[in-house]
Amino acid sequence: LVILACVAGLGLGTNVNGEFFKGQAAYTARYESWGGAAGLSSKIGAFVDGSANFLKALGISSTFAVALMGVFVASFAATTLDTACRLQRYVIQELASTIKPKKSVLVPFKDKHSATILAVTLAFLVAASPTAGADWSWQNAGKGGLNLWPLFGATNQLLGGLAFLVILFWMRRRNIPLWFVAIPAIFMLLLPAIAMCIELFKENGWINKKNYLLATFGISTLALEVWMIFEAILAWPKVKGLLENSLPNINPTDKADTEGGRSC
Repeated sequence: LVILACVAGLGLGTNVNGEFFKGQAAYTARYESWGGAAGLSSKIGAFVDGSANFLKALGISSTFAVALMGVFVASFAATTLDTACRLQRYVIQELASTIKPKKSVLVPFKDKHSATILAVTLAFLVAASPTAGADWSWQNAGKGGLNLWPLFGATNQLLGGLAFLVILFWMRRRNIPLWFVAIPAIFMLLLPAIAMCIELFKENGWINKKNYLLATFGISTLALEVWMIFEAILAWPKVKGLLENSLPNINPTDKADTEGGRSC
């Protein structure tokens, strides 16, 4: 649907620099060059305009359609932040519980509240960071999301690779044939890692450009991927035919559970 909105949706009509285009002319005007289509704002703008055109075809006014799609995009960002905060809390808790020694500085972050505070603090610092090479100031702050945008594709694909790994282990436990899942899993794990290595270490890559924020996150992501694959290799011989333990039966109760919830 996103691809349709950014391609066919724009063909229904779009304004570029105050001039109205339709059909192939609209596509050519919006995507005239790689530079013109680069950046987060141009990508979101293409999606909003194309999706609004679909709604206009249903009889909804142009102004309302654009506003509605803008609200949808903002809502998606808000729910993504909520989910990302919770997942980051899980990651911090898992790392604090896994890394030894048990009396390390990470021990306090086994608690969900401490882990959540750390996740939010780190996210705030990254979001508040200026563009690469710029000084820290109020005028330059708040560019962290745009700074990390080049990592989005690779990390998204690596999450897909992790999902494939989970599926592979589930199938191996049940002695189900694996090849049709193993092949895409290998591609999903290797290709994004290769692409990230190229971006990190090429002549005009993140390291040589002194873009330390991207370089730090890129190297950390690669290190976590290697760790994940290493753990998978160690566990692989032990799980064949070994089913997971069944969850205990849960007795119904009238008492409300005060633990957990969306905020924690």
